[in-house]
Amino acid sequence: MSSPAKPAVKTYQNYINGQWVPAANGETFPVYDPSTEEVIAHVASSSAADVDKAAKAARAAFDSGAWPATTAQDRGRILFKIAGKIRQNLPMLAELECRNTGKPIVEAEYDIGDVATCFEYYGGLANKVTGNVMPVPANALSFTLREPVGVAGQIIPWNYPLLMAAWKLAPAIAAGCTCVLKPAEQTPLTAMEFASWLEEAGVPPGVVNIVNGAGEISGAALVAHPQVDKIAFTGSAAVGKLIVKSAADTLKRVTLELGGKSPNIFFADADWEAAVDGALFGVFINQGEVCSAGSRVLVEKKIYPKFVEAMTEKAKRIKLGPPLERDTKMGPLVSKEQYDRVSTYLEVGKKEAKTAIGGGRPKTFEKGYYVEPTIFYDVDNSARIAREEIFGPVASVIPFEHEADAIRIANDTPYGLAGAVWTRDIYKAFRIVKSMRAGIIWVNHMQPTYVEAPWGGYKQSGFGRELGPWGLEEYLETKQVFVNLDETPIGWY
Repeated sequence: MSSPAKPAVKTYQNYINGQWVPAANGETFPVYDPSTEEVIAHVASSSAADVDKAAKAARAAFDSGAWPATTAQDRGRILFKIAGKIRQNLPMLAELECRNTGKPIVEAEYDIGDVATCFEYYGGLANKVTGNVMPVPANALSFTLREPVGVAGQIIPWNYPLLMAAWKLAPAIAAGCTCVLKPAEQTPLTAMEFASWLEEAGVPPGVVNIVNGAGEISGAALVAHPQVDKIAFTGSAAVGKLIVKSAADTLKRVTLELGGKSPNIFFADADWEAAVDGALFGVFINQGEVCSAGSRVLVEKKIYPKFVEAMTEKAKRIKLGPPLERDTKMGPLVSKEQYDRVSTYLEVGKKEAKTAIGGGRPKTFEKGYYVEPTIFYDVDNSARIAREEIFGPVASVIPFEHEADAIRIANDTPYGLAGAVWTRDIYKAFRIVKSMRAGIIWVNHMQPTYVEAPWGGYKQSGFGRELGPWGLEEYLETKQVFVNLDETPIGWY
């Protein structure tokens, strides 16, 4: 029996001002399938000139185009139409994201469903932006208006490509902003397919522009562009710091969702089966390429040896395989660069701690950027594998003595994105919740994320919030209006 025909290798141009245009320099770059290491597409390789064109198109659409006249109800209807196109094309988008990122197809389908839900949520929220009326000590009316920030530059990571784009585009459109989106150069394909439906959904030219290219070139140009009012970035802390420095030159508003080294805390009184599953799911979902991954597994000493053993036995049953196979639980890492980075940390971990399972490349794959699910144990919280974000399927299991010890270890990190605690003791759970310095805390679960609830971190995990009404707030300005109701002169002179 012959194998199925491979999809054609497409070339994607930039989407600027409602049109498909090549990069100004005419160059493209290849995009790979990380499971086969084969080229699956070519994409426009943009320079500062392309970013300038996109930013000016977004500026014109905001300042003088049709967009400022669009009502909040109409923006909501547009978002619902976009959601409909996403749902209509979910199988295609999920397969494309699966082939581009390496994530298992079941996870990709779930992610694309979440993309549609995000657009639907902000479609419903678009006409619910309200101001306030303030009582002032004068014969006057004082109130506020909420208005769009303006042109938003949005830089997307490679681990959840279309979902992260939705987290930024949907609230920006709902608020009335115009956008220049830069996908990650490793995983731009679903964003480019998405762009092909914008006109049909009613998005005017210039409102959403998508420019591809290297982060240090097109991403840097977007951050520095004087006609961009806001930058929203999801990615590493190192890049986030560069963005803040560059954005300061034009005093842009900035929101950052950066890295994490999240503690996943397990007490002896936790539900055993749920806890072991939660430890594995928290760090191995999406191959560990998750900013909120529970990569520091803190286990009470009473159950520590047994817990490490149980994690190890269950980890043996995690199926690595081709992403399009429905029983695959872990696919390859996204790129050779990420594979090399994680492999370096595996060697570091072998020197810093003991290895329960994994620690290298599975021998069953000749091609593809596969890494075994790896569990290091007897890890000290000062070790590099406990302090630095690896962004791969690598767990560091750390023992603790008691509740205060767990809190101390959990907070002893430069990051503060997320954390979790597993216990049947509700009093203990809430003491941990109040003590942990992180933006997202889960109790007896790890990783559930809903569009209705805020997402963002403390410390070097960034600032600002995405999702829920908080995500919309990041794209709004507040204007105070004072109306004098006293007909007598002010009497200043």
